[in-house]
Amino acid sequence: MGAPNGNKFWLARSSHGRKLLFENPEALWDAACEYFQWVDDNPLVEEKLFHANGLITKDKVYHPRPMTLSGLRLFLGISEQTWLDYRKRDGFIGVCQEIDATIYNQKFAGATAGLMNANIIVRDLGLRDGQDVKQTTTATATVTHSVDPVSKLADILKDYDSNSE
Repeated sequence: MGAPNGNKFWLARSSHGRKLLFENPEALWDAACEYFQWVDDNPLVEEKLFHANGLITKDKVYHPRPMTLSGLRLFLGISEQTWLDYRKRDGFIGVCQEIDATIYNQKFAGATAGLMNANIIVRDLGLRDGQDVKQTTTATATVTHSVDPVSKLADILKDYDSNSE
């Protein structure tokens, strides 16, 4: 059974829609800084074998974890659409740009220092080495060339013999 016709229950609700997770840009920045700190505190760990003086040892090598927008959204517990909405919201545009710049800078600096895989980071950041060159040519040619190698060699030898006399 549905609500009775003409009801005004909607007037009694205390709020319209879900409350914002971040009430102000400072709260979003503080949460992003927590993510940045988590990234620094949780590097990627690789177990590697080393060989020296006839001994094989296993040790851990720590690599910096690249910051990503998807990682930030997972950390904050928000969807991509929610992030895009914050980027358009008055007062949040600047802090979202600052967060984007921080993530970009960390990945770019890590790649240029050789701490991160440059090929992956370059693609992620939308950078490329080189230019796109488009060349269009339309030409059709048919070339038929047949040479009998024995007769060609015979002609060369005849020319050689006649010049050497």
